[in-house]
Amino acid sequence: MSDDELSRRSLLDLFHEEAAAQTRTLSAGLLALESAPEDAATLEACMRATHSLKGAARIVGLPEAVEVASAMEDCFVAAQRGELRIDAARIDALLVGIDLLSTAGDADARPLSHEAVVAFVARLQGGAQPGVSNTTAASAPETDDLAALAASLRLTEPAVEPEPEPEAVASTDVEPAPLAQPLPPRSADAERMLRVRAGTLDRLLGFAGESLVESRRMRPFAEGLLRTRRAQGDVLAALGQFQERHGDALDDDARAALAEIRNAVASLDHQLSERFDDVDRIDRRGTKLAQRLYDEALQCRMRPFGDAAHTYPRVVRDLARSLGKRVRFAIAGESTQVDRDILEMLDAPLGHLLRNALDHGIEDPETRRRAGKPEEASLTLEARHSAGKLLIAVADDGAGIDLDALRASIVARSLAQPQAVAAMSDAELFDFLLLPGFSLRDTVTDVSGRGVGLDAVQNFAKAVRGTVRIESAAGRGTRFVLQLPLTLSVVRSLIVEVAGEAYAFPLAHVRRALSVPRSTIEMLEGQQHIAFEGRPVGLVTARQLLGAGAEATTSEDLNVVLVGSEAALYGVAVDRFAGERTLAVQPLDARLGKVRNVSAAALLDDGEVGLIVDVEDIVTSVARLVRDGQLAGVARGGVHDGARARKRILVVEDSLTVRELERKLLEKRGYDVTVAVDGMDGMDGWSTLRNAHFDLVITDVDMPRMDGIELVTMIKSDAMHRNVPVMIVSYKDREDDRRRGLDAGADYYLTKGSFHDEALLDAVNDLIGEAAG
Repeated sequence: MSDDELSRRSLLDLFHEEAAAQTRTLSAGLLALESAPEDAATLEACMRATHSLKGAARIVGLPEAVEVASAMEDCFVAAQRGELRIDAARIDALLVGIDLLSTAGDADARPLSHEAVVAFVARLQGGAQPGVSNTTAASAPETDDLAALAASLRLTEPAVEPEPEPEAVASTDVEPAPLAQPLPPRSADAERMLRVRAGTLDRLLGFAGESLVESRRMRPFAEGLLRTRRAQGDVLAALGQFQERHGDALDDDARAALAEIRNAVASLDHQLSERFDDVDRIDRRGTKLAQRLYDEALQCRMRPFGDAAHTYPRVVRDLARSLGKRVRFAIAGESTQVDRDILEMLDAPLGHLLRNALDHGIEDPETRRRAGKPEEASLTLEARHSAGKLLIAVADDGAGIDLDALRASIVARSLAQPQAVAAMSDAELFDFLLLPGFSLRDTVTDVSGRGVGLDAVQNFAKAVRGTVRIESAAGRGTRFVLQLPLTLSVVRSLIVEVAGEAYAFPLAHVRRALSVPRSTIEMLEGQQHIAFEGRPVGLVTARQLLGAGAEATTSEDLNVVLVGSEAALYGVAVDRFAGERTLAVQPLDARLGKVRNVSAAALLDDGEVGLIVDVEDIVTSVARLVRDGQLAGVARGGVHDGARARKRILVVEDSLTVRELERKLLEKRGYDVTVAVDGMDGMDGWSTLRNAHFDLVITDVDMPRMDGIELVTMIKSDAMHRNVPVMIVSYKDREDDRRRGLDAGADYYLTKGSFHDEALLDAVNDLIGEAAG
């Protein structure tokens, strides 16, 4: 490439930067003119933007762009003079002009043809002539081709979110100086824009994080120096005490030598004191400088939310018009700083949420008028920082989510039983909207109905360690809230120790960290469980998941990290908790590929490397181990010196005499027995069974409120308890009664009229074996 070609390419790059800034001003101005077409300040801003673009296009040699910008400038000047009015149809034409200018000179875009420019100018000028209708102007020659060209040039949301390229170009958030104005000397231009490759910026941030860790290593050295100084002070004091007590017994030479030693030690103490002051000062300054370096490097990754949000007013306007709806759109928090990588990933999910609000939430003007609402709906996009998180909300004042329709759709798709759906809270129902393929629309349109929008939002939130929350009120609107980390470069984590190695669990994925007694571990369906908030939670070992070997400790309490969702919640047993830290994320070497259950690495305060756990991968690994029957357990407490845990039996019997007889017989044989007086209410058997682990249930048939047959049916219908053996002990000894109990799922049927001590115990032994298992 020749020097002239290089120079022209550089100029074109600068033109594209200015075009991006000026067309953003034009887009915002045109949308403002739609509601206030005679606003003088907005007309002036739009006129100046097109004037600057005209001059810039002339400098870089783009005659077609010059003609487009000139026609738009003439339109704004005429509006300033009162010769024409910027109505909706003219705004449509001017927006096409913005699309043409945005891609002028772009080597990757379709070239801007002279015919398209002529059609655009004719449309714009035709609309300005008195007596020419908008319809006539819109049907001018080449107009259809012009619209098709503009549509092909306009940037639209991709169907699939692209992965950011490692070497993608990142830039600071400073607007370039217009090409039409002379550039000031570099030394005086502190606000000029620079381009830095993303990979270079990531490495810079990594080095800044390492320097921050290294700076903190000076503090332990300074503390060691302080201890040495104090020890030397003790030596000096001891010498003084020795001289006071024994000085008179020493000769002159000895006293002189002792005095010389004291002076030397005192001099060394003074020097050490000075050195400690120097080290302390260097430590404080070095740590402060390293922190500032890290903060500045991190800030280079941040960009204002407005960099991604400036295209949404145009998107909302066009879609609202196509749907026949009137919408007032507002963006709050455009200056909110957002991590570059998160900002690049936000376009698709926010586009889904805005389309969802326009198509599903907001009503047409007539429906709103009948409901007593303003015909113009309100749609808001907000970004702000709160409690160390980035919150992005999309809110509308539309009809809200139809809960009855949502319940019906959940049942129709067999996602839950009708009784369970009826008992769900609003928040639980809203979670179904985030499932893949779920939609409340019966038909598919160009805007919605495919069930892929909110699923993509949920996937995005998970990918960046965030969450999605839905709020809705009937007739008053819906609000979607994305709670995201401030940056992907640092992560607040729970540090744990597993087999002597440090691992980090991102706090965004940690439900709770707790210590539980080993004696409370229960076995359900062959898997260890612990109780959390009244429900059993599967227990797994971090050592197995991370390939760290067998458990080496049998302390009384077990350290557990709860991870996963409500539907798949697991407790991961770790060796030790080591506190919370904010870590600088260091990507793993690409040559390693995907490391199972690990997402990245980080330097800890002591300079050691810790691995950041991939919690989503952990949950997937647990599900696979459970499916394959390869899940290992932890050592359970309460078993010492080879003794075996006693098996537990639940006796459900309304007769006090029979209940106590059975309890004493079983306890005498060594079983651990719990009793309940009925199948339901009070000390009910079903509730007792659900809140603890039992190896066997013995129940009567004839009981008030819930009989034994109903209890057996419930047990065998429950996925968590269907494998628990059930024995029926009843006075009913007819074959029909026996068949009825066994058909319900009972594993053994024993009649009270015939059983004696050994008959009951033999039956129990047949079902679960000896008391100690």
